[in-house]
Amino acid sequence: MIDTIASSQEAIALEDKYGAHNYHPLPVVLSKGEGVFLWDVEGKRYFDFLSAYSAVNQGHCHPRIIDSLIAQAKELTLTSRAFYNDKLGVAEKYVCDTFGYDKALFMNSGAEANETAIKLARKWGYTKKGIPENQAVIIGVKKNFHGRTTSIISASTDNAARKGFGPFMPGFEIVDYDNVAALEQALANPNVCGLWIEPIQGEAGVYVPHEGYLKAAEALCKKHRVLLMMDEIQTGIARTGKMLASDHEGVRPDVLILGKALSGGVFPISLVLADDEIMLVIKPGEHGSTFGGNPLASVVVVAALQVIKDEKLAENAERLGIVFRNRMTAFMKKSSMIKLVRGKGLLNAIVINDTPESDTAWNICVKFAENGLLAKPTHGNIIRLAPPLVITEEQIHECCDIIEKCVGV
Repeated sequence: MIDTIASSQEAIALEDKYGAHNYHPLPVVLSKGEGVFLWDVEGKRYFDFLSAYSAVNQGHCHPRIIDSLIAQAKELTLTSRAFYNDKLGVAEKYVCDTFGYDKALFMNSGAEANETAIKLARKWGYTKKGIPENQAVIIGVKKNFHGRTTSIISASTDNAARKGFGPFMPGFEIVDYDNVAALEQALANPNVCGLWIEPIQGEAGVYVPHEGYLKAAEALCKKHRVLLMMDEIQTGIARTGKMLASDHEGVRPDVLILGKALSGGVFPISLVLADDEIMLVIKPGEHGSTFGGNPLASVVVVAALQVIKDEKLAENAERLGIVFRNRMTAFMKKSSMIKLVRGKGLLNAIVINDTPESDTAWNICVKFAENGLLAKPTHGNIIRLAPPLVITEEQIHECCDIIEKCVGV
């Protein structure tokens, strides 16, 4: 048995030999995190500019969240939903009050929450809208990312996620993102029960739709009696400068899907929120999860969301996102390597002036790591840049210096 890892090389070799090869990590082996920083096995410190895909918005190992986790872990961790527990109802009320919905359904992973939303939309379509049995359609959009389960990839346009994993689940129709006319046409189908979108497409490369798209989508859903299913797993919990990215346009989804930073990165927690007319179409025995809504998750989610509120992390993301994009936009004018800067709050991306098939963005991220900053390319030539929301303005400028040094002019 190996108790400790002596070097990064040893850790990488062990994962390569004994782990499935479903990820392609940068050659950095991390062993400690605090706030905006990560340390590797050899003790080198890095700024984290990925934030575990926005799961650690509150910063690594936030003491208030960790303390809540430890205290509850000493009392009770899991009962399953075969019984009530003394923490779940408190957490359900807290999240319903926070986001403004009648009911909450706790799951674990983001993919599970999206699967839950699919089931909710279909059952609502049959029982409330009167769609003929097995004819319900959910509208998705191109370049979406909602997870990698077999039903979710049935609505994906990412060939890497789909190839070799068919046959695919029927009942999905895919239209262009950020295209109101395409939505108008698709939602007119009386068998459509849900429109399933991200307010900003994070995994696709931080694609921000034109202002008014989400509001138009909301209006069209109301017009055609379709549920607006908003996947805010990556964009929610203050990441874009509001508690929810949909708040920027004053949009209230019918079905709100959350995950990642709900726990501050210390425990897998996801949520689906909806009002009674939607949520109560699912009856006992029709959906569930052994770990969903466990006492540990219930305590952690309250602590994690309260940190967001108390430390005004949405406001920090809004302010420092502007600082970051201003720096990167000014640098883009001098650098032939960057062709586009985009984002909202502290969810941002730079598009490298090369083809998606090249390794330029990967090599730049390797240079970032060598200079003390961690980020990762997505879809070839796009580098997503999303630090924990506890970052300071001084640290933002220090990180911009690193990025500019590594990208070059």
